[in-house]
This record gives sequence, structure tokens and C-alpha cells, in this order.
Amino acid sequence: MRRAIELAAQGVDAGDGGPFGCVVAHGDTIVGEGWNRVVSMNDPTAHGEMVAIRAAAARLGRFSLAGCELYTTGEPCPMCLGAIHWARLDAVHFALSADDIASIGFDDRAFHEQVAQSRERRALPVHAVSHELRSAAFEVARRWMARSDRVPY
Repeated sequence: MRRAIELAAQGVDAGDGGPFGCVVAHGDTIVGEGWNRVVSMNDPTAHGEMVAIRAAAARLGRFSLAGCELYTTGEPCPMCLGAIHWARLDAVHFALSADDIASIGFDDRAFHEQVAQSRERRALPVHAVSHELRSAAFEVARRWMARSDRVPY
């Protein structure tokens, strides 16, 4: 966690984005690290967790980070939680709670609430496309399922 805090400070000093740093550890070894780079990269997905997960996956040469744990200075937002689950991380440790983060101007509590709502109740309209386009997309999905060399994840 101390390294994650150092990375957060480094990002703040560089003006890269918010005060968030993150490391992914495999045992006692840091295999990925990063800090928030939303502003410097003009990338809304460049949260510290996302940067650290990408670095860890690249270093380990695998998309599953099972056997690893994530240490982050802020409680993960829904996007980062989704990535954490997809990466199969074993655990998450955080310093600042969602309420703490909200007190410094990064209030993502509404995003947590929106994700918990049904599609019909979300503030952002989410629409299913026509039956024809759904059928076309399903055909591609069936082609993927038919591949003997597909890699499930």
C-alpha cells in the first residue's frame, strides 16, 4: 500500500490526474503499478487500477491475474471493479473509502447506485437494437462458439 501511495503522490506532482495510485502484487512481488492518468492521457479509463492491471497482465503474459492482489489508494469505482473481477484478482485492499473520495471531489457513489439499477431505471438510457441486428450479432457469437481454438475468459 505504501508504494500505491507513493505512486498517487507521483501522479499528483506530475499533474496526470486524480490522487490515486495502485499496485498489483503476486505474493511479495509487485507485478504491475500505475497511477491515475485520465488527464494526461485524455483517457477516461486510465484510472490507477486499470493502468496497474494492464501492466500486471502484460508482465505476467496472461489475462488472468488469479493469485494476485490489488492495493489501491481509493475504493474502486464500478469500472475498476468490473476489471478487477474480469482479471480474477484474489483480493482488493484500499485506503480511502468512497465517502472519503467524495469529500475531495471524486464522487462516484452515483455510479455504484446506477449499476445496481435495472436498465429501465438507469439515468443513462440503454437500448436494445432491432431483432435483425441482434440476430446478426448472435451469428458472430455462434461462430466464436464453434471455434475449437477459442479461449474462454
